[in-house]
Amino acid sequence: MPSQTGGNHAGRTLHDRLDTLLQDPGPLDKRALLATLDAEVAAREIHAYKAGWNDALAELHRRS
Repeated sequence: MPSQTGGNHAGRTLHDRLDTLLQDPGPLDKRALLATLDAEVAAREIHAYKAGWNDALAELHRRS
C-alpha cells in the first residue's frame, strides 16, 4: 500500500481518508496503513499550523 501524502486535503476529512484506505481491495498491511495514517495526520497538522500562523500575521497587519 503506497503512501499518498502531501496532496490536497480540502473537503476531505480524516475519516473519509481512513475509509478510503480501508476499502482498498488489496490485503491489509497494518504497518503500511499506520505509516500512511501517520503521514496523513502530520500533513494535516502542518497545514493547520501554517493556517494559524497566517491568521495571526494577518491580524497583526490589520492592527498596524
